[in-house]
Amino acid sequence: MGLTLKSNNSKVKQVFGPVWILVVFTILALSFLTLARFGLSVWQGERVFGSHAWLSIFIGGLIVDIATLSYIIMPALLLTLVMQSINWQNKVCGLIKIYLVAMSALLVFFEVITPTFINEYDLRPNRLFIEYLIYPKEISKMIFSGYKLDVVIVVITLVLSCKFASKVFSHQWQRKSSLTRLNQSILALVLVCLTILGARNSLGHRPLNPAMVSFSTDHLLNDLTLNSLYSVVFALKQLSNEQSSQDYYGKMPTNELLSIVRNNMQNTQAAFSDLTAPTKTFHAASNTGKPKNLVIILQESLGARYVGTLGGLPLTPNIDALYKQGWGFDNLYATGTRSVRGIEAVITGFTPTPSRAVVKLDKSQHNFFTIADFLAKKNYNTQFIYGGESHFDNMRSFFLGNGFKDIVDTNNFNKIDFNGSWGASDEDLYDQADLELTKLEKQNKPFFSLIFSSSNHSPYDFPDNKITLYDKQKQTRNNAAKYADYALGTFIEKAKKSSYWDNTVFIVIADHDSRVSGSNLVPVDHFRIPAVIFGKGIAHKRDDQLASQLDIPVTLLSLIGASGEHPMIGHDLSKPISDNKQRAMMQYDKNFAYMHGNKVVVLQPQKPATTYTYSNNKLVPCENDEQLIKKALAHANLGNLAYTNGWYH
Repeated sequence: MGLTLKSNNSKVKQVFGPVWILVVFTILALSFLTLARFGLSVWQGERVFGSHAWLSIFIGGLIVDIATLSYIIMPALLLTLVMQSINWQNKVCGLIKIYLVAMSALLVFFEVITPTFINEYDLRPNRLFIEYLIYPKEISKMIFSGYKLDVVIVVITLVLSCKFASKVFSHQWQRKSSLTRLNQSILALVLVCLTILGARNSLGHRPLNPAMVSFSTDHLLNDLTLNSLYSVVFALKQLSNEQSSQDYYGKMPTNELLSIVRNNMQNTQAAFSDLTAPTKTFHAASNTGKPKNLVIILQESLGARYVGTLGGLPLTPNIDALYKQGWGFDNLYATGTRSVRGIEAVITGFTPTPSRAVVKLDKSQHNFFTIADFLAKKNYNTQFIYGGESHFDNMRSFFLGNGFKDIVDTNNFNKIDFNGSWGASDEDLYDQADLELTKLEKQNKPFFSLIFSSSNHSPYDFPDNKITLYDKQKQTRNNAAKYADYALGTFIEKAKKSSYWDNTVFIVIADHDSRVSGSNLVPVDHFRIPAVIFGKGIAHKRDDQLASQLDIPVTLLSLIGASGEHPMIGHDLSKPISDNKQRAMMQYDKNFAYMHGNKVVVLQPQKPATTYTYSNNKLVPCENDEQLIKKALAHANLGNLAYTNGWYH
């Protein structure tokens, strides 16, 4: 029987000829990707099997894998068929084997790194993976500091898989086909048609895309149907196109969109007279006295779950103390999951989109509204202080092009006692900030300074013997959050004794939560962040109204006495806001959430909008609220239209 099977296998090889190696590659790759998906599903078993999602994951996964492999083998198939027809197959044999080994290595690499990526982002590798590749120095430091074991596993797995693939493909190479020329041509035509059909995986107008195999309200379950190479390549394609939110969520007439957005703004009497900036209107500051300085302290990766006073872990005694002294927000939500999204919201008040944050987009590098540019025109000194290298995430270029006059990064620090993977420690950052603010105060003109921390970022490097560790192992999220709070406390003590304290409004606010994850389409609870405004003259208040990061820059301008026209649609939280206008907006990968009261509308690419009740940190499906869906769609599409049409200036 064994001889018969071997003989049959040999006959099949002879029939396929040089194409047989592509068949072997496809079988091996499909088996590997299915096994990898099975391993991830078992690892996430509580979410997969608890929701009975395994069948959808594996059927959808097979569809995606076939499409992925069809795209991979298509160039090799065409080359093989052409060379076979002119008897040059020996000359391209080595080239095809190298190509298939390289493709095997790519498939293996992306699947092996997937568990680490899921641990961090609760998603397969996607556009974040691509964006991080732009900064090899910072990322390599982070990887080799915090993920040494992962690197070893990846390298060993790649070496072994490449050796295995090379051996198999060399052994399985078949020089000639036993078929006649006519039958070879028929087989070639069939294989090309099957490959094209497999790549499109659809007879409809659109080829396969992730929306076609998504089935769950759990974002990770939808991602498990993909393979990681497909996920990254699809993200790269979308990144190059910067697909608009209208292509994702559906279109709305511009006049209707602007009417909805304007009606949801705070001032019902606002006049919109600038056709080139349809959301620009005059905003009167609540502070009518002498203009004050403004200092924004943007805290890296600090979700509400790490802040004791917000019901989180007891890691932030200094922020907790600020909540007892200043104006603390209990129900404030970030717009995204990355630092550039937090910068976008807090510095520009720009609504989130499925595209990259405006910090990184080409058309927003000059003449794009920021509060720095707004204040610079009011004779403010404007400054950005960062413990790392300010070119990261394109911050330096964006800031210098849009109102920041001075950039102070690690290259300009007077001293650095501790240098981690992301640059100077938060203590060093705040020491330098105190020096900079003292110098600015002596210039007898108001100033605005943005201070951006970095110690609370993987791999969580911070100095020894500064805090009592919360976790036994030093380099953990919890310990880094506790150290970041400790460093902040040292700065606040200095600031209270400084020359700039009396005339400055301060805010501590997170850019986003760390490791945003969960089984909802948008894990709303992981978007809740701390923010507290403090300084001389700021009355103590606990504010539980629903608010967004977008409201913060408008509020801060009002508190420092900076009246004027600008295009931001955020609310001034120092003034009354009717309940029907309170809202938060959240962008989670390709999904957009619009929250009003306890209702949340979620928009997904190429899918109908859905409405949920937000209860006990979960989204519970409910009857669609058509008016709320319209509000969500208008605000989801506003950013893309404003960017494309140059409205935000």
